[in-house]
Amino acid sequence: MYPRIQNISFDCHDTYALAGFWSAVLGYARHADDAPGDPEAVLLPPDDTTPHVFFQRVPEARTVKNRVHVCLRPTGRTRDQEVERVLGLGAVPVSDRRRADGSGWVVLADPEGNEFCVLRGAAEWAGTTIEEEHP
Repeated sequence: MYPRIQNISFDCHDTYALAGFWSAVLGYARHADDAPGDPEAVLLPPDDTTPHVFFQRVPEARTVKNRVHVCLRPTGRTRDQEVERVLGLGAVPVSDRRRADGSGWVVLADPEGNEFCVLRGAAEWAGTTIEEEHP
């Protein structure tokens, strides 16, 4: 039997604010004990099979490209609708990798500069391979 991922962790300066951004993006609930100024914050997924999202305060700023990042596949929205929604929550554009044929993705950054991708929505992606979507 193999392990499952328990947490996806973000190093950040303001755990409460960044957890609030990601809570709005993912629809995850904040842990009941989290408060402004806490050194850690946790977001709880709607089910027991999805990892928690963990935020820990660190003193240093992000200085290089992420070595690991999150890729989001919208459900109930198109990629472009999701990009607009997340930009409205405070994300900033980094790189637009959308292609003329409708494939591709958009790279955004959260309010502390952590990069993530928005892929095509589930309905747009049906029948497409991962390699076609996000090499």
